[in-house]
Amino acid sequence: MTEITGKTQLLGIIGHPVEHSLSPVMQNAAIASLEVDAIYVPFPVNPQQLKDAIAGFEAIGVLGFNATIPHKQAIIEFLSDIDPAAAAIGAVNTVLRIPSGWYGTNTDVMGFIAPLRKLQRDWSQIVPVVLGNGGAARAVVAGCVQLGCPQIAIVGRNENKLTQFKQSWQNTPFAEAINLHSWDKLPALLPTTQLLVNTTPIGMSPHDTATPVESTLLATLPDDAIAYDLIYTPRPTQFLHLAQQQGKTIIDGTEMLVQQGAAALQLWLQQPVPDKIMRQALLNAL
Repeated sequence: MTEITGKTQLLGIIGHPVEHSLSPVMQNAAIASLEVDAIYVPFPVNPQQLKDAIAGFEAIGVLGFNATIPHKQAIIEFLSDIDPAAAAIGAVNTVLRIPSGWYGTNTDVMGFIAPLRKLQRDWSQIVPVVLGNGGAARAVVAGCVQLGCPQIAIVGRNENKLTQFKQSWQNTPFAEAINLHSWDKLPALLPTTQLLVNTTPIGMSPHDTATPVESTLLATLPDDAIAYDLIYTPRPTQFLHLAQQQGKTIIDGTEMLVQQGAAALQLWLQQPVPDKIMRQALLNAL
């Protein structure tokens, strides 16, 4: 895309704040390589103005958009159709304009499991341990179930929030897979799992030296265990650095970010997209 005209299709991301988002870097690199007449723009949308923003998008013919914090749940009431998995998760990060209005889905799930699918593991024999019970953990739960994991151990520090997390999955296909554990149960859980996922913000820049699990505890993971951190700045996080020192396989949040973005762009454009170009653009930006 070399020129913006009245025919240029408009895509974007809404958030508050949204200035930090690297999605425009990835998406516009892919759009340019495909020579598609489209552009991807960050839209700062205050939560109180979400309804007006969505109405404005419809009025000017926006093709689709991503939703990030704090809009992933609030956006649902403005959708005319929603993917069943996204409905069960209770969060939408990708929206597509359809004849009846807006269709919402959650490509965070696809983004999370994409690097895991490349590993030769029998997921039906693995019970992941997930650190944290916030919004990010919801996509991880759905992803682990899609992989075929029979149970998922959710570990949190606040008993009330853990209980609320469990209750929020009632009447969904994921409810029976979720088991709750307090943080002091980690020493017993880690030796039994081959997948440890950090969904907390502990270790995110600028707190680069923080880790949700100390080195001595990470050492109790099985030799073939995977340590997965949804954080992508710094790269690697202290959590992953320590796990790598222990000989574990590590995955950081960059691949999830790339793959969720690629899945969204493919939905909007209805054609294959170059995730290699998106990944390189992201790494260059980082």
